[in-house]
Amino acid sequence: MSITKTALILGATSDIAKELAKELAKQGYHLQLSARDPELLSKVVEKLNVKYPLIRIEGIALDIEEISTHTEFYDSLSPKPDMVICAIGYLGKESLAQTDTNECTQILGVNFTYLVPLLNIIAADFELRKAGVIVGIGSVAGDRGRQSNGHYGAAKAGFHTYLSALRNRLSKSGVTVITVKPGFIKTKMTQGLVCPKALIGNPKQVAKDISRAIIKKQDIIYTPSRWKWVMVIIKRIPEFAFKKLSL
Repeated sequence: MSITKTALILGATSDIAKELAKELAKQGYHLQLSARDPELLSKVVEKLNVKYPLIRIEGIALDIEEISTHTEFYDSLSPKPDMVICAIGYLGKESLAQTDTNECTQILGVNFTYLVPLLNIIAADFELRKAGVIVGIGSVAGDRGRQSNGHYGAAKAGFHTYLSALRNRLSKSGVTVITVKPGFIKTKMTQGLVCPKALIGNPKQVAKDISRAIIKKQDIIYTPSRWKWVMVIIKRIPEFAFKKLSL
């Protein structure tokens, strides 16, 4: 008899997360969805319940900034998830972050420092159980600092390094840690940004790429996949030349 697995999605109201929820529901996963806005989260849960009536789907409000509530949040989950996907992110305004401490802290926190305490709790549980999958959605912005999104890129770079350390540590316990690096994706977060059409992906495509990465137990993926080669080029530009570019 097959045992139904449970997936926890953090930041479940994002465009990518909603598509991921559909992908996992199709595969028979029960879903635990969390987000900061209870009203918006309930709408996401309601739509999924209508589409996948045989799947248990619940919404649990979580404000990732309230670090003191992380332990209580995870302890409240029943059953404990077999997989956790962190889709929390905040692009913010780079020009404002350069002078405004609140914006700077928000970008660094939501994309990195607020996430680590909760993922530490989850990692400790998975390590004890000697099983589990952790998926962290980062960004190609974390591969090299650029003036247009320096704070966001710095936070994502930190998140990538943290996930790499988790992967190194937890592999010994049979836990899979996957780093996802999306490029330009057509979502609410990127609305208004000028992006080359040939490089733009969509949330459904990203969700399918992540789903495949989970099945294959990959370590790091770029999505759309062409972004791997774009970033190979960008990372190889010498620093003296890179300084002259307006990226």
